[in-house]
Amino acid sequence: MASTVTETHDWDAASRAVAGAYFPHTLTDLSPDGSLKLSMRTVDFGSVTLGRLGWGADVSIACDYPGAYEVNIPLSGSLESRSPVGDVVSRPGQATVFRANEPTLISRWSGDCSVLGVKFDSEYLEREADRILGTDVRSKLLLPSQIDLTDASGNSWFRLLRSLTAQLREPSDLLANPVVGPQLAGAITAAFVLAVTPDQEVRRTAPRPRIVKRVLDGLNDDPARAWTAADMAQLAGTSVRRLQEGFREYVGRSPSECLLDIRLTRADADLRAREPGVTVSDIAARWGFTHAGRFSAAYRRRYGKSPSELVRF
Repeated sequence: MASTVTETHDWDAASRAVAGAYFPHTLTDLSPDGSLKLSMRTVDFGSVTLGRLGWGADVSIACDYPGAYEVNIPLSGSLESRSPVGDVVSRPGQATVFRANEPTLISRWSGDCSVLGVKFDSEYLEREADRILGTDVRSKLLLPSQIDLTDASGNSWFRLLRSLTAQLREPSDLLANPVVGPQLAGAITAAFVLAVTPDQEVRRTAPRPRIVKRVLDGLNDDPARAWTAADMAQLAGTSVRRLQEGFREYVGRSPSECLLDIRLTRADADLRAREPGVTVSDIAARWGFTHAGRFSAAYRRRYGKSPSELVRF
């Protein structure tokens, strides 16, 4: 896991920095006076790169997007692009999707355009989509050229990204933590796949209790595992959406809420039987809690007191 911060007025340095974080490209200056003010902050999760960048000048960018998909979300300004499937203009509330290994020209990235950019390794995204949707995805995903971020699923994904990129401004970057990173990458990917896949494409048969039992058994057997929605769906042999429907119908809670309950139950038992020298943080980490503050808050909501209050007596 690695995070980067780049601020520069130099065209060559700017192009190298963006190529290192995202893709090799051909950059063309469209500004009237040649001025540039690149601002870029990124975090690399390995299979997913998340960042925010603006050139501070009108530019065009030609890129082949080798081995990865890219989604660019304008937070301001506009992004105009041209690909084999046609022209796309995205503004705030929309996202442009660039397909892996498909030459595309961003014909104009406006100087006032700040973009939230997400890069997915193609093999990772296709493999995760296979698990999330419960379908056989063995080649390029059939992704739309543009995503509407104002509908429920698109907006949910966008809000997740906004909350994560806000942390890129922090001096101590939690997003680059090697424990937290893979879970965040899984959450970003699952939310993206569900956002771009219509319900009718993945709802095949009514969920059955056995898929719920299979996942509950798996969560109980290994609650400390860094479970993602895709992991649970793969274990159940179904899609994320169908699994969520099954849990709502037969349990009344989501799979992640059930996992939290199981972890809290195990942590509570260990806290009450705590041996000398074992800390609250040790027990939290043992059961898959990577953030002490969130563990304490969840524990208090369920048991009416914090873990430290329990062990104090």
